[in-house]
Amino acid sequence: MKRFILAGAVGLFTLQHISAQNFQIQPTPQQYVTLQDSLEIPLQVSLITDKSYENLPAVSLVENLWKGQIKENGFPIYLGIQGDKLVKKYKKNIPNKSEGYYLSIEKDKIIVAGADEQGLFYGIQTLAQLLTLPKLPLVQVTDYPDLPYRGVVEGFYGTPWSQDARLRQLEFYGKNKLNVYLYGPKDDPYHSTPNWRKPYPPQEAAQLKALVDKAKENEVIFYWAIHPGQDIRWNTEDRDALMKKFESMYELGVRAFAVFFDDISGEGTKAEKQAELLNYLDDNFVKVKGDVAPLVMCPTEYNKSWSDVKGGYLTTLGDKLNKGIQIMWTGDRVIACIDKPSMEFINPLLKRKAYIWWNFPVSDYVRDHLLMGPVYGNGLDIKDDMAAFVSNPMERAEASKIALYSIADYAWNLESYDSDNSWKRAIQDLMPQHAKYLETFAAHNSDLGENGHGFRRDESVALQPALKALQESYTKEGKIDEKAYLEVSDACQQIILSADMLMASKTNRPLIEEIKPWLIQFKLVGEYGQQVLQMIQEQATGKTEDFKETYAHAQALQVQMGEVDATYNQNPYQPGVKSGSKCLMPTFNSLFEASTIRYNQQQGTQLDTRAEYQPYTLNSDVSQLALLPVRRKGRTGAVSSSNEVILWQSNGQLTLAMDYPRTLGNIVLDLGTLDIEGKFVLEVQTADGNWKTLELKPANNKTLLVAQAGSEQVVQFRLKNTSGTLQKVYFKRCSFNEL
Repeated sequence: MKRFILAGAVGLFTLQHISAQNFQIQPTPQQYVTLQDSLEIPLQVSLITDKSYENLPAVSLVENLWKGQIKENGFPIYLGIQGDKLVKKYKKNIPNKSEGYYLSIEKDKIIVAGADEQGLFYGIQTLAQLLTLPKLPLVQVTDYPDLPYRGVVEGFYGTPWSQDARLRQLEFYGKNKLNVYLYGPKDDPYHSTPNWRKPYPPQEAAQLKALVDKAKENEVIFYWAIHPGQDIRWNTEDRDALMKKFESMYELGVRAFAVFFDDISGEGTKAEKQAELLNYLDDNFVKVKGDVAPLVMCPTEYNKSWSDVKGGYLTTLGDKLNKGIQIMWTGDRVIACIDKPSMEFINPLLKRKAYIWWNFPVSDYVRDHLLMGPVYGNGLDIKDDMAAFVSNPMERAEASKIALYSIADYAWNLESYDSDNSWKRAIQDLMPQHAKYLETFAAHNSDLGENGHGFRRDESVALQPALKALQESYTKEGKIDEKAYLEVSDACQQIILSADMLMASKTNRPLIEEIKPWLIQFKLVGEYGQQVLQMIQEQATGKTEDFKETYAHAQALQVQMGEVDATYNQNPYQPGVKSGSKCLMPTFNSLFEASTIRYNQQQGTQLDTRAEYQPYTLNSDVSQLALLPVRRKGRTGAVSSSNEVILWQSNGQLTLAMDYPRTLGNIVLDLGTLDIEGKFVLEVQTADGNWKTLELKPANNKTLLVAQAGSEQVVQFRLKNTSGTLQKVYFKRCSFNEL
């Protein structure tokens, strides 16, 4: 039977102590027994261990905890690994599991005994957390991870993490007992096409070596990944080039390798060729070296919705890949939570446990949003079904830590995982002095908004009942639910306060700098909410002149929010800054419109009732395109791009309708594929109802296509696959301008 400390908040190496009542080991241990007693934290300690362990990360960690205070006659700390005479007495207490440890704090000594070097390190990390308490509790901790590999894959599209951010990440992984970091940023030119065959230049190589060293300090396996599939040739020359690249990385200290074949098309997608190459690497590099971790591969069909079981891709990998090679899997879809049925589908096909690549909190397809809410939705009963669980994070490294903290908690002890509790502890860990304000911000910045994958998250959970009650009572009956009104009003004030306090905070400035545009927007959302609440109050009580001024103020805030959205985070894919987009803004906009309509009816005025305006509507029978959002900036409209290979069926089409006939100039398309213009037809429907075909002309960019609408009044346009066969394309761009 497992016993656990009550849930609470904890931060490693924080400056202030925290109370024992609000404390929990991170990640949640398998067994924690307290003896209901404590001792003063020793000021000096004596480290008793085998001399051969002097250079272990665990020993360095103890030395860092008691800098300059390790003395011969200090409080004794015994460090050992299973099989050592020093901890022979505790042999039965040490878990017989990789990375397990036993920690015992007694009145006269501390014992940390690991099943292996990593277990010893994790035992010291647990001790470090206990040292944040006012007194050191007498405890016995028996602990080990449920999953052998737990960590992060830096595999997102967009701006890769900085060197400093990666170094901070690796320290964070060590503290939270994550043991894998896969380096595979899509925009690293030496990781992917076209430069994967080339060695890293000296400066980049030195940075990678620094990361490898930092990973070793924190008992993290540094995996270097390569992404050669888009232009690989299945010949000896490219095979040798790959071996040569592996050898160059080995010389930098890398002892773990991965090969990614995701998001590609063409020759590189052949399962038999992939298996042949990977087996060669495994046989002639991994096994020959002897000190290299198991090879990991990401397949081309890496989720169920893309897999063609009858086509044999996955079964070919399962049958032909060496059994020691790990195969990654994202679940039923590109973005999906993992459960028992999803594992029961994939494991028999791969003939091994799938290595889970969980695409959360990655936001490279919703770059205008921050995903800072709780981690939930994954099965708590699948620890025996997975070979690993790694998270693909946001390009904002510090903001990703809220999710990564909870992923560490989940992957260590699935059955005891509590998503809400873990989320609150993560926030406390990131900003212990301003956790209250960060929690307010994170609670309203957690959903993804509309997106092509249809993956959504809860947002504004605690405030949802009040928002709903206020909106329904006013929009339907013109009445104000006073209780809900006060709750929403208080929330708006808390939003404004939290934004101000966080922007001025000197704690964790890297995090604040990452999220600053969203903090600016968040404050405006709170101010807008206040004005809207005032509008419904003034309308209901007949304060005509006050309403007009408040209405103008609300409009001014709408303009400011639009300017923030058009100024910050102007990436070419999903530009802008969205905050509170799932519950707060829809409710406030609904109340703005309803109060203005009621005012117009009362006063016979014609104030503009629109809070937001979307002039375009997208429809598509291509499933991967059907949910893509459409955006407008100035006089330019655009459909959000997609990072994945699009399986565009014959006669499948994408249609974009206008709210009224609009004069269009150029329509610009990029399907990421050469000579594709003859396989698709672009048509516009003019104001008279007739359809007209536009010529798609290649532009300077190899795959960019431009069509001139000829200043026609256009009701809608559509792009259709007329090739007669399925086309595998990318959807990099679909934009147009109004004249």
